[in-house]
Amino acid sequence: MPATLVELAANIVSSHASVKEMSTEELLQEIQKVYAALQQLETTGSTVSTATETEAKAAPMSLKKAFQADQVYCMICGRGGMKTLSRHLAQAHGVKPGEYRKQFGIPTGQPLTARNFSEGRRKMAQERGLAENLAKARAVRAAKIKAEKAAAVKPAKPSRKKA
Repeated sequence: MPATLVELAANIVSSHASVKEMSTEELLQEIQKVYAALQQLETTGSTVSTATETEAKAAPMSLKKAFQADQVYCMICGRGGMKTLSRHLAQAHGVKPGEYRKQFGIPTGQPLTARNFSEGRRKMAQERGLAENLAKARAVRAAKIKAEKAAAVKPAKPSRKKA
């Protein structure tokens, strides 16, 4: 007995929802999209381009192409022209950087930013003396903690009054 389009759409979306966390609104929208695509396939017999198809096509990308000097590309959707990937991964795909690294085998030493962007930030920090300021602040904090420990170790001597 052939399944109806609604049942097929529900099965497809439930499979998708088992892998990716979705809100109620997202589920309803996804069911509508899949149902419309199935209807179009039934009537015209042609394929429909969806976001998941473009994501699947964009995935095969080398690390060298994905992480260029002036921009980075998302290996999930293929979007480029970004200086850093962290925000895009969280907003567009709901993926954390660690998960992204595991999914595509990106080494932990590889930053998820464009090389020129990282170099610019490093130079700016050096010019402003942020490393020296951080070292000074750490030294002050360590001295303060050491002084607090020393004060806590020495108990106060009771004073003896003569009567």
